[in-house]
Amino acid sequence: MQKQLTGKKIIITGASSGIGEKLVWRIAEAGGTPLMIARSISKLTAIKKRIWEHYQIESYVYEADLLVKKDREAVIEFILIEHEQIHGLINNAGIGKFAHFLEMCQQEMDNMFELNVHALIQMSKRFLAHFDSFNEGHIVNIASQAGKIATPKAAIYSSTKHAVIGFSNGLRLELKKTNVFVTVVNLGPVQTDFFQTADPNGTYQENVSQYMLNPDKVAIKIVNHLFESKREINLPLWMEIGSRLYQLFPGAFERILQKQFTKK
Repeated sequence: MQKQLTGKKIIITGASSGIGEKLVWRIAEAGGTPLMIARSISKLTAIKKRIWEHYQIESYVYEADLLVKKDREAVIEFILIEHEQIHGLINNAGIGKFAHFLEMCQQEMDNMFELNVHALIQMSKRFLAHFDSFNEGHIVNIASQAGKIATPKAAIYSSTKHAVIGFSNGLRLELKKTNVFVTVVNLGPVQTDFFQTADPNGTYQENVSQYMLNPDKVAIKIVNHLFESKREINLPLWMEIGSRLYQLFPGAFERILQKQFTKK
């Protein structure tokens, strides 16, 4: 049965493409009100127009570069002024770069931590205070299976997603006695524009093309668990099973799956 979200206002960061855009459509389809944040206002405006044409659902668009702290602060304040109550926050915006650690410049590393970790935490803190005032809300943090199993050329990216998983788990436990939920979403590779930056030469995409997740199916899974006490969403299942076994037998897994670990 499809989740019904009538009357729920839900923020989606990185909403102009990929998983974020699919989340917007699935939330609107379920009757919810998407609040879209991204750098490209033209893309968001086009999505807003199509959402209205298809579902007659009102949506809201906000232009912000979440890599920039003052942009984050401004968009948060504007949203809180414009809306009496926000019900959900999906921290989807993220960036990655696959390269050996010594080959990465400091700015690339800083950007990954700024967007994947610092922006996510700042957004969560500001809207958590809002949710707490209503004793109702849901924070969904998009992490990665890379946060559970680090591989070569992903030392920095994996560390940012490991931070997101740790933050989400700790926050969820802090909120256990409230009606505010925290869910972390750990995904394998997904067919999105993420790889234009992460893997510009296409090597990794080619090596894992048969395993890539459909972003719409990911969005459906997330939306179906909104406003439920759901600890984790892990996709694909076989990769999650592998990550659990890896925690038990890391040395053996690194030897057996050496070729799999070097697909980047």
